[in-house]
Amino acid sequence: MTLNSKVPEGPLEDKWENHKFNMKLVNPANKRKYTIIMVGSGLAGGSAAASLAELGYNVKCFCYQDSPRRAHSIAAQGGINAAKNYQNDGDSVMRLFYDTVKGGDYRSREANVYRLAQVSVNIIDQCVAQGVPFAREYGGVLANRSFGGAQVSRTFYARGQTGQQLLIGAYQALERQIGLGKVQMYTRSEMLDLVVVDGKARGIVTRDMVTGKIESHAADAVVLGTGGYGNVFYLSTNAKGCNVTAIWRAHKRGALFANPCFTQIHPTCIPVAGDHQSKLTLMSESLRNDGRIWVPKKAGDSRAPGDIPEGDRDYYLERKYPSFGNLSPRDISSRAAKEVCDEGRGVGPGGLGVYLDFADAIKRLGESTIRERYGNLFEMYERITGENPYKMPMRIYPAVHYTMGGLWVDYNLMSNLEGLHVIGEANFSDHGANRLGASALMQGLADGYFVLPYTISNYIAETKPQTISTDHPAFKQVEQEVADRTSKLLAVNGTRTVDSFHKELGKIMWDYCGMARNDAGLRKALELIPPLREEFWRDVKVTGVNADLNQELEKAGRVADFLEFAELMCHDALMRTESCGGHFRTESQTDEGEALRDDENYTYVAAWEYTGVGNQPIMHKEELEFEYVHLAQRSYK
Repeated sequence: MTLNSKVPEGPLEDKWENHKFNMKLVNPANKRKYTIIMVGSGLAGGSAAASLAELGYNVKCFCYQDSPRRAHSIAAQGGINAAKNYQNDGDSVMRLFYDTVKGGDYRSREANVYRLAQVSVNIIDQCVAQGVPFAREYGGVLANRSFGGAQVSRTFYARGQTGQQLLIGAYQALERQIGLGKVQMYTRSEMLDLVVVDGKARGIVTRDMVTGKIESHAADAVVLGTGGYGNVFYLSTNAKGCNVTAIWRAHKRGALFANPCFTQIHPTCIPVAGDHQSKLTLMSESLRNDGRIWVPKKAGDSRAPGDIPEGDRDYYLERKYPSFGNLSPRDISSRAAKEVCDEGRGVGPGGLGVYLDFADAIKRLGESTIRERYGNLFEMYERITGENPYKMPMRIYPAVHYTMGGLWVDYNLMSNLEGLHVIGEANFSDHGANRLGASALMQGLADGYFVLPYTISNYIAETKPQTISTDHPAFKQVEQEVADRTSKLLAVNGTRTVDSFHKELGKIMWDYCGMARNDAGLRKALELIPPLREEFWRDVKVTGVNADLNQELEKAGRVADFLEFAELMCHDALMRTESCGGHFRTESQTDEGEALRDDENYTYVAAWEYTGVGNQPIMHKEELEFEYVHLAQRSYK
């Protein structure tokens, strides 16, 4: 299989503009003849559905929440990047492009990243016009703050609620189109399979999560904006409902899965408190603007933080990475935290924590300024831990957060399956091996507002309006397969809960494919996962029935997919013997313990082909070429 990225010819800065001109257009009157399915209603899916409907297409939008407002994009806290250079501090489209490629450890496609930097400047204007209440300076201009991996202030924010406020903007645009009848919204509907006819994605099969009814929906194109797969680890910062099902089922129908081992561990999360937890809580990276991270210099120092004098504190990020300090990229900051905790210098229960201290910032700026910038985040921390972060340092520790891997897409955001487009975190395209903070919201809205509306029109212009209905045998066959799988889950009637299997899988993945990986551990995981999957299908207990609201059944289907996907993730991590970004192989590091890339052998995208449950997947390569960014060992010192 040859992977054609379809990157346009010409200078980097002209590729997107020239490509937009050269793409085919659809007559406004003809757009009404086409239907597009949008799976997901978060920032990527919601903005894309609204934009496509505004253009005139008929859109069917699906989400498993009871409202598009509940999409997980609301959980993004700290901000959204854009190369506006309002601070006049040296930012530019080229600098955002360079920081993103470097931050991703040179494992992303140059053309996609440059386009992302280009359209970032339009996103802010769009959102302001929608009424998103970004923070402003005294004179009325939009405020910016810094995030990890950058030495400029380019992150626009709305306190610690940026994702929620951006989603409300997209939601309003979406609701307008729903009111006009251009978007047909299906809430509490979960996509359980993709329908492919003659090599093209032509529809989906869903389950109504309230009634259990299985339905087919046909369209001229299908778009997946369903987020990432971080919950394969069980404990992550993702909402419990976040899952891999939509993109995994598409993968099983022929879509290639790219770089699944590239998962991000976020350095700023509330530490695990006990076995009772079902998820972890993120503390925004924006806190690292004013908070200083430290641990005691001596192992076993159990004094209260206020009793430890400055001379006995190790501000290890400022010491190791003086140029970036506490705003070092997430992968580097996470590994540094793990390192000091492994040395016995961690704080809090079990020694799995480091301090994030605002004492200096409060002394310098005043508590009211810190409260204005981060008040809701401080309140959330106090409610969860019972500790007042204005009076004592926060305790934080790394946790699974974002996934850079996803379905492979070309420059037009279309997978290798014709008609199947993938946007936002569900694709692999823009972040390489590590995502910079505040870039997830940027990519989701860039894809939805400014990229997909052009590129999907180029595809539709070469497609006749829908000639296939849900009566086609392919839809009936997939419907039956979905119904059979659901019946099989209910029929097992074993002794173990779905959550117990998910927890066990999560521990395997965290222990052997987590923050640090090695050959022996990955092979061990590949030994443990298949028998766990077999036991799941032999002994899982799914209570209730299909024809009703049944959250155990929903969870069971998702965990079944995680049990298959986890193997692919480990295969990908085992194959890539280099260290890069969020993928850290202990066998591949410098003398100082930093990630050591192998550009000679691994400068490519690994796109995997499905060959059946438990079978060795087939890897296809998209070679990455770096014409504008010089490959170099990443340094933030």
